Amino acid sequence: MMFFFIFIAVTIRNESMADWSAWRGPAQNGTSSDTGLISTWSQDGENLIWKADFIGRSTPIVLNRRVYVIGRVGEEITEQERVACFDAESGGLLWEHRFNVFHSTIPFNRLGWTSLAGDAETGYVYAHTISGIFACFDGDGTIVWSRSLTEEFGRFTGYGGRVVSPVVDEDLVILSFLNTSWGSHAAMRHRYFAFDKRTGEVIWTATPGGRPKDTTYPVAVVAEIGLRRLLIDGNSDGHVYAMDINTGENVWGFLVSQGPLNSSVVVDGTRVYASHNRENTDTTVMGRVVCIDGIGKGDESKSHEVWRVDGIEAGYSSPAFHDGRLYVVDSAANLHCLDGDTGRTHWTHSLGTVGKGSPVVADGKIYVTEVNGHFHILQPGANECTSLDTEQIERNAGRYAEIYGSPAIAYDRIYFATEAGLFCLGKNAHSVAALSGTKPPEALRYGSGGPETDKKTIEAAAVRIVPSELLSTPGETVQFNVHAYGEFGNVLGERIGAWSIEGLNGVIDDDGTLKLEVGDVGAAGTVSVKVGEVSDTARVRVIPELPWHEDFESIEEGKHPPHWVRASGRYRVREMDGNKVLVKPPARRGLHRSNVYIGRPNMSDYTVQVDLMGTKPKRNLPDMGLIANRYTLEMQGNHQRLQVLSWRSDLRMAKSVDFNWGPKVWYTMKMTVELIDDKAVVKGKVWQKDTPEPEGWTITVEDPLPNREGSPGIYGYSPAEIFYDNLRVWEN
Repeated sequence: MMFFFIFIAVTIRNESMADWSAWRGPAQNGTSSDTGLISTWSQDGENLIWKADFIGRSTPIVLNRRVYVIGRVGEEITEQERVACFDAESGGLLWEHRFNVFHSTIPFNRLGWTSLAGDAETGYVYAHTISGIFACFDGDGTIVWSRSLTEEFGRFTGYGGRVVSPVVDEDLVILSFLNTSWGSHAAMRHRYFAFDKRTGEVIWTATPGGRPKDTTYPVAVVAEIGLRRLLIDGNSDGHVYAMDINTGENVWGFLVSQGPLNSSVVVDGTRVYASHNRENTDTTVMGRVVCIDGIGKGDESKSHEVWRVDGIEAGYSSPAFHDGRLYVVDSAANLHCLDGDTGRTHWTHSLGTVGKGSPVVADGKIYVTEVNGHFHILQPGANECTSLDTEQIERNAGRYAEIYGSPAIAYDRIYFATEAGLFCLGKNAHSVAALSGTKPPEALRYGSGGPETDKKTIEAAAVRIVPSELLSTPGETVQFNVHAYGEFGNVLGERIGAWSIEGLNGVIDDDGTLKLEVGDVGAAGTVSVKVGEVSDTARVRVIPELPWHEDFESIEEGKHPPHWVRASGRYRVREMDGNKVLVKPPARRGLHRSNVYIGRPNMSDYTVQVDLMGTKPKRNLPDMGLIANRYTLEMQGNHQRLQVLSWRSDLRMAKSVDFNWGPKVWYTMKMTVELIDDKAVVKGKVWQKDTPEPEGWTITVEDPLPNREGSPGIYGYSPAEIFYDNLRVWEN
């Protein structure tokens, strides 16, 4: 007979009670236990401790007596995204890091969309940039590790700028995004990636939902419900999903909306509160606030619904929960106070015109922003809400400063970011140092499945291969491990299993050591393990060393090189005139435009060349080209020109030259990026195939803010078919 041991472990967090290290605060519900907070303030000086020069649109985090923010900086060619760290006491700038924007259609005024996330144990801060760089900083501003989500995993964003903030829990930092990459991730889905917070290694990935309905940006919440530690989040397919935090396994799902969910959920006990401003699935009324029973496995039925209130269009702001009441801001900037048990409305208070900032409850007051520059301090009552103070912040004379983020409360102070600066409000009667370093009460946390001797005898309910996703090189040796988990996601430790590989040139030993064969051919495949009756599969992409030459002759018709990212469903090999070529047809649905990434994101100092041809069956010629170091060189058909760019929406350093070209004619395009001192020199040339290569470059562009690395690739905008052949990449 086998006994299963479950115990509740007592864990003391390292996080200071005074810190605000995540977007919705230490309780993840928009509340703070700080007291002695202000009820009024003035931009002229009353209760204004300091103001720093910073342009931001998200919520600051406060950790270890420092304030961390992400926003935008620069003008025209110097426009960048900026992560900055300020002293929480004085507002002095301690450090900053600026990121170039590339492979993006998101405009300048939407940079800094996400909020940062902090980890009290390591002091690390995590940033997700508009371009898809996911960076881990130490407290002094040094990048510990980074991942290029777009080039590695095919992250997708639209013009709107909706990208997701990271969440830290124990040893993981978790991020979700829409992606389409290769293999099992070829279909566009809203996926979750759990990284090791110290190394950036992928621990698990999860795809709980179906086809996305749009881009989205809710922030996941971690909660312990029914003996499980869950990651609970709104998805782009309109559901709220609960996933096991250790494995990514989908525990339950609840259909909320016909559109994507942008508001984050809030959890109290076993209840999950969600809201949206789209069409409902079962009424013609727009918008809903719903209370979900978060216990047990579920489905899409109403069996887990506790109550609902229809007609509240709360699709941007996320609720706050305090003392049995739910505070929800709708899109028209009305603050609703609902009873957490019944959904009954206690009162409604108007904040202005546009509601996107989420409310924070602290010291018996509500602090909430409104887009048109308003910062409100409110006194909630049993049946009404009273305004204590309202300030409208201006960026320039006569123009309000937009505010999209929420306040962060720490050390009995209030920190918030606007277009007009980063503000710190408080009574200034004490120093930050005096309030930091206190510990919260001991918290009950679901433990690791019993004593060590018992774990080994417990049958695994799930296993996960670590790393779960890997980028490798021919000839490399890689060590995989298998981690086992119990019925409720509790950690059982490492196990021995039966290993196998598919689509990879190499062998894997009994201990999970993968030895890849030496060669010059790229590949993509899987590593699988079976432990008892459970199994798992990891994904491996193999990128050979330069030089590369791809003529597509070895690729099966209808397929594409398997290790290319974002080629699935968009590019396929076809036979033409006795040869095989790669074709990008018009998109059947969605966008004609796409980038394909064929190498490592840290590549630099190389040249890329390809033969290409466009068609014109109707009125429009396509655009087509190459990618190097996060710059694109493209032949624009309707404009009849060559253009070099990096940031598609703002054209920060873009340059164009006239270049006449016609359909059904093969051309050869060549591109290279030279890093000279503190600038990048991007060079491109195009000539008709099978004619001598011109000595000079057709276009040359200098960038004073250089992209120093990036994956090579191809680009296509295909209202008409585009053909590619003889792709080459070599070191300079």
